[in-house]
Formats: sequence, C-alpha cells, structure tokens
Amino acid sequence: MELFQVHISLERPRDPHVTLSNSRRSSSNGTRESDGVSFFIIQGLTSLGDKQMILFVFLLLGYIIILGGNSMIIFVALTDPKLSSPMYFFLSNLSFVDMFYTTTTIPKMLSSFLSDTTTISFLGCFLQMHFFVYLSVTSRAILTVMAFDRYVAICNPLRYTSIMTWPTRLLLIAGAWSFSTFCTLPPVIITWMEPYCGPNVVRHGWCDLSSVRQLACADTSVDNIVSLSFALVALLTTGVLILTSYVLIGFSIWMKGVTQRLKAFRTCAAHLTVVTISYTSSSFVYISYRVGNFSPEVRIIVAVVYAVLTPFLNPVIYSLRNKELRDSIRRTLSRFRSAVSATKDINTVS
Repeated sequence: MELFQVHISLERPRDPHVTLSNSRRSSSNGTRESDGVSFFIIQGLTSLGDKQMILFVFLLLGYIIILGGNSMIIFVALTDPKLSSPMYFFLSNLSFVDMFYTTTTIPKMLSSFLSDTTTISFLGCFLQMHFFVYLSVTSRAILTVMAFDRYVAICNPLRYTSIMTWPTRLLLIAGAWSFSTFCTLPPVIITWMEPYCGPNVVRHGWCDLSSVRQLACADTSVDNIVSLSFALVALLTTGVLILTSYVLIGFSIWMKGVTQRLKAFRTCAAHLTVVTISYTSSSFVYISYRVGNFSPEVRIIVAVVYAVLTPFLNPVIYSLRNKELRDSIRRTLSRFRSAVSATKDINTVS
C-alpha cells in the first residue's frame, strides 16, 4: 500500500517560527500563507514536459476502461438472476471500491497534465489522502472476504448456502469497511493535526500521506511509528488470512482426484491471480521507495501504475476466467444491441 510508505527521519525538526518568517517573506509568490499553508501544490510529473501528454492518453484510456469494466460487473451482478451467488456480491463490492479508489486520484492527475501548476486546498488534500488509503485497504479487506468465500465453497460445499446467507454477506462486507476505518483513520488524523507553515509543494502525483507529512513544521517521528504500525496491521492481517484460506483449501483438495483439483483451481484462479498481482505490485512500489537511485519521476510513475493496475485488471481477469460472468456480459450486451436496434427501427418508421 503505497500510501503507508514511512519515511523516518532523524533530523532535528524544523523551527516553525523560522519557517513562518520565511513564508511571510515569500508569500508574494502565492505558494505560502503568513498564517500557515492554506493549499498545496502537487508537483506531479511537470519535469517531463511534452512527454506528459503520452501519459495523459494512456491514463485516460485506462481510467475509461476501469469505469466501464467495473460498472459492467456491478450492473450484471445486480440485474442477472444467474449471478446471485455470494461470490458475485463480493465481486460487485470490489468493483465499486476500485472505481472510487481510482477516482480519488486519476481525474486530478489528468487535469495536472493539462496545466502548468496543480493546486489543491488543504481540506481537499486530506480528503483525497484519506479516501485513497481507505479504499486501498478496503479492497484488500474485500479480497480477504472473497478468499474466505472460496474456502467455504470448496471445503464445505454442502453447507455453503446455509453459511453464506444474506446476513453473513452483509456482516462480512461491513467488517471489511470497519477494518479499513480502523487501520486508516488514525494515521490520517495524526497527519492532519500537524502544523503546516511552508513549503507546500507535495513531491508526488497526489496528496500522498508520507509526502505531505514531510512538509509538517514539527517532529513527525510518532506519526511515522503510528503509520507503520497500522500499515503492518492492515497488510499482515489481510495477507495472513488470505494465505490461511488457500492453505486450508490446498489441504482439502490434496486427497481428491485430478478432476476435483482442477475444478477447485478454476474456482480460485481469478481471485488468486488478482491477489498475486495486488501484492506483487505493492512490493515493487515499496522497493522503488527504498532504492535510492530511482528518480522522483520514476517513483511517481510506479505509484500510478500500482494505483491503476489492479482496478484495471480485475474486470479483465474475472471476465476471462469466469464463464458465468462472461456469458452474463454477453447477454447484457446482446439485450443492449437489441434495444438500440429496436429504437432505430421505431425512429425510422416514425
């Protein structure tokens, strides 16, 4: 989770009085306020110059596919009676989270490619920060719930419908959102409470938690420890539970025949692929922050790819590996084409 990257510094904290006096002298450039920071400037990838337009096109296309693909999954899961199983309920929730997760950052970043300077209000910055990290943890929590769903479906197939009832589904989803609130709210609140008196240039593509915290006019050692603690809780809890589910699934199918093993693998393939991509991409982000020879531009691009990759691939992976979902999308598109053709015929006759 890129927002939980922690930069622990042993330098002496800046004197807020000195910074404040400097901000008074430089307030004429519009980047600092004499009574503290009222907005932030997102540095982004301005140093790339005209090359930004290439990234703009790719990011815009990716964002359109994310919205379209995940919207389609939500629509068919809600309207197709054949997709009434708990797995599609959880998948539609994951698609909903992925859509809003990317929406917290991509539109603002797209606008930054079209302007020389990108600013965001103090409140807007922290709202963006909160929802980005909150929805990031929520997506992992829902993936954990989906792993439990696969465990019940494979290891207790006869009791699956009696266990995964509507109240159980709602309880699991509520638990995922509550767990995310518990893990993300304290670090964001602590960062919000720090004094910010300048400078106000966020060296990132959006209001990244650690990047904004570096601008605080106070010692942030406690903030770093708190963020690291909650990051470990979020990552280890979801990771261990997902791993445990698949270990139990592995033990369950070990003594079964080849046909049953293949069926179990097909049942888990899409989810296991998404989980692998999610944790692998987050590892690359972590490495890019720790390796010193990566330029800031490369780190921002890696963070953007991480933020977009899983929401982009989720609908693709589930559509390719899940026959029921694939057939449902075909039926939906066929009905849509029929409706469009009927409308054209009516307009022609009239």
